[in-house]
Amino acid sequence: MPLSWKTASCWKSSNKMKTLNQYFDHTNLKPDASQEAIKKLCAEAKDYGFYSVCVNSCHVALAARELKGTDVKVAAVVGFPLGAMQTAAKAFETELAVQEGAAEIDMVLNVGAMKEGRTDFVLQDIKAVVDAAAKGGAIVKVILETCLLTDEEIVSACLLSKEAGAAFVKTSTGFSTGGATAHHVKLMKDTVGDVLQVKASGGIRNKAQVLEMVEAGADRIGASASVAVMQEA
Repeated sequence: MPLSWKTASCWKSSNKMKTLNQYFDHTNLKPDASQEAIKKLCAEAKDYGFYSVCVNSCHVALAARELKGTDVKVAAVVGFPLGAMQTAAKAFETELAVQEGAAEIDMVLNVGAMKEGRTDFVLQDIKAVVDAAAKGGAIVKVILETCLLTDEEIVSACLLSKEAGAAFVKTSTGFSTGGATAHHVKLMKDTVGDVLQVKASGGIRNKAQVLEMVEAGADRIGASASVAVMQEA
């Protein structure tokens, strides 16, 4: 049976206490995810009181309908999973997702531009999404894909995300060569401080990994194994 949020463990993040379930963006980004799978995701999010569901943008309207009247938010990924499309396309996808009910946008950084040192382009790419999301009152998380970046590039990407007005920096898509690590989460949190929040995602499948990420500075956890973690807890 689902754990009540009232009985879930309380953990510390950003000097505030919150229950374990409220760390989770309950996630299904599989390319073969069906409408029934998204409905199941939303039902689980309601049962466990997760912070949000995170879905591909084509599923936003369905998730918003399923979660209407609850406190569970809808997050949509944009430019997923590569981040290597035109900025205008990312901004347009963002606008559509927000119009259909997304309260949060998880956009993928243009990793190639970041690695080339084209910081002006990266800044404008992020800012275009932030501005598009703001039209509907949504916030933006920037997925850095940390497994493909050096520590110096991660720091730079965090600073650019802050300058562009993002609300979060996020470790990973979960679709590249690696996922979240405590080292990268701590580096990101040390860089952004309390100005931005940090989301750890990618390969987080049990309570020990969640706790490790929270202790490193994660304010939010993206996982498809959220229910398994709650059952373990």
